[in-house]
Amino acid sequence: MDGWLAEISRQYDLEDAEDYREAVTLASQMADEAIANRTYWSIDSVQMGIEMAQILLELRLDSASVIAAILYRAVREGRIALARVERQFGEEVARLIDGVLKMAAITAIQNSDKQVVLGQREAQVDNLRKMLVSLIDDVRVALIKLAERTSAIRAMKDAPEDKRRKVAEEVFNIYAPLAHRLGIGHLKWELEDLAFRYLQPVAYKKIASLLDEKRLARQDYIENVVDYLKKEIEDFGIEAEVFGRAKHIYSIWRKMNRKKLDFSQIYDIRAVRILVPHIRDCYATLGIVHTLWRHIPNEFDDYIANPKENGYRSLHTAVVGPEGKVIEVQIRTQQMHEDAELGVCAHWLYKGTDTKAKDQGYEQKISWLRNVLEWHEEIGDLPQLMGELRADIDPDRIYVFTPEGHVVDLPPKATPVDFAYKVHTEVGHKCRGAKVNGRIVPLTYLLATGEQIEILTHPNAHPSRDWLNAEAGYIHTARAKAKIVHWFKLQDRDKNIEEGRQLVLREIDRLDLGDEPLHDVALKLNMRSVEDLFGAVGAGDIRIGQIVHQLLKQADANSQLQQELPLLKRPDTGNSSVEPDDIIIEGVGNLMTTMAQCCHPVPGDDIRGYVTVGRGVAVHRSDCENLLHLAVVEPRRVLQVNWGQRPGKLYPVEMLIDAYDRTGLLRDVSALLANEKVNVLAVNTLSNQGENTASMNLTVEVDSLERLARVMSKIEQLPNVTRTRRVRAGG
Repeated sequence: MDGWLAEISRQYDLEDAEDYREAVTLASQMADEAIANRTYWSIDSVQMGIEMAQILLELRLDSASVIAAILYRAVREGRIALARVERQFGEEVARLIDGVLKMAAITAIQNSDKQVVLGQREAQVDNLRKMLVSLIDDVRVALIKLAERTSAIRAMKDAPEDKRRKVAEEVFNIYAPLAHRLGIGHLKWELEDLAFRYLQPVAYKKIASLLDEKRLARQDYIENVVDYLKKEIEDFGIEAEVFGRAKHIYSIWRKMNRKKLDFSQIYDIRAVRILVPHIRDCYATLGIVHTLWRHIPNEFDDYIANPKENGYRSLHTAVVGPEGKVIEVQIRTQQMHEDAELGVCAHWLYKGTDTKAKDQGYEQKISWLRNVLEWHEEIGDLPQLMGELRADIDPDRIYVFTPEGHVVDLPPKATPVDFAYKVHTEVGHKCRGAKVNGRIVPLTYLLATGEQIEILTHPNAHPSRDWLNAEAGYIHTARAKAKIVHWFKLQDRDKNIEEGRQLVLREIDRLDLGDEPLHDVALKLNMRSVEDLFGAVGAGDIRIGQIVHQLLKQADANSQLQQELPLLKRPDTGNSSVEPDDIIIEGVGNLMTTMAQCCHPVPGDDIRGYVTVGRGVAVHRSDCENLLHLAVVEPRRVLQVNWGQRPGKLYPVEMLIDAYDRTGLLRDVSALLANEKVNVLAVNTLSNQGENTASMNLTVEVDSLERLARVMSKIEQLPNVTRTRRVRAGG
């Protein structure tokens, strides 16, 4: 203890060294009896408290946080009463420890099975809400918990296998993403690498050995590059720190798998980082680097102009350096580097009791926590919350601007409706149109990085149920979908039934699905009546595609429909196996597959597989609640699966389009079909000049009914088009 106190006294300007000594002494005294009687493997809680304190000192936290970290494990293990901590060290330290104890709710959700989650749902939601509230009130609670989990996984080397896996899964699914969201880069990398080491030991050792095999040669190479770069930059009159960047094993593995690359194709195996005084020096240094060596196209990212969601800023580029070897170069200011390593802690201003001292950077970091709480209160869905915590920053995310110039990040294929709900729920609800860079665009427009988005609203506007139709392409984010579904659930049941009835009947008529009884469909979808079915569609609980699929299953196998579109006849979704060319299981060969009864996936749905015991791979929709829970509890048994492709098998379908006649109508329809890669076999147009209407009869080739539905939905969004529907051959 004395050695540790002497060391940290040299490193940090400590005003409370005696308080630290008192806390360590108390924790040590209370641990003696517990250690003497212990017959099982356990972490040394005193050493862990000191290690937690060291982490928090590196993050520049205050003395109350450090003392709380030293005592936390002793309080958690019941060796010190929280009341004694409050008497001896004050109310603030006790409150921080109590907040960290409440975060045990996350562990309960992470490790409980579905039955427990459902049976104790209200209690767990309450615990989780308490945890989030504590984070919002004082982000130090989250930082102490991160320090505790970091220390815990560091100590797992000698732990039993089941203990290692349990801690690693929790760290990987919850705490590494939390460190990322709070912008604490060095903790995020360490947590991911250590969790990966225990969850995927073979892959970890393989990459570690590949890095180690060439470590000396790579080190000499990087040292020469660093010396050369430093001289060139200083000759240009810029003060710079240049050094080799650490290699993170998990990020290398993830990039190899995501981009299907070999180890030799990973650019950031050789990497350097350049720190300069000012932003202008970043871009000047970038010019120097690109002058010295040829840069690789599509490998440049400007996170200064377009920061990541967690506030990360830097310039990233890849160049062909000396000896023709690829080097990744990161360029940032000293302040950006501090932000990247310390995140919210870089803005820490708890210098007394004045809460107004918290600056804007701190507020931006914890605003994400408020968003999670708001979303959770609305949908109450624990698995979806786990997914939100787990979501990482996709390198393909897009960054757009509000009219005021604020940056908003969104996933790929996001639309103006997704943007509106990201900005504010009411903006989404009142959305009636959008402008991109000052130009009116459809609500299905796919946004791109750098565009400025303005949402047009109206007081009487409200969400459209068409927005929930996946084929229409209005939304692509879970947040927007949750907000829209929640809005419809609040509407009048009678209105939901009527609007649902219109949607269902319109789709049946449009796709010419005949007179199949809807009562059987309702029973299949766990509805007591057709009226309940319409109400569920109106409220957004059931998708039109599910009803269409059930109608297809009811149709006679010899019907004209099946003769025209045989691809639509799916295998039975009971316990029978799927045809080998219906499902592709990536990376595991030919496995028996079954369709999950809980969500009834349909060809065209986004799907994932779960390895069962004795029944092969059960295929679920990606948004299935059961699957989301299984992905949290047993992530190793969840596989990426795709619907099989049948190239060359296309089927002719006749389609009728009604519209008010205008110049360029046929051209717009043809252009849309060309963009959708739909082949047109025949076109017949009939105009009624008296009524100024036009009817277009087209014969097109499609591979499935879902494809046809998607194409018709997009045609109906063209100006002047009033209706599209499928026509039976000869009908």
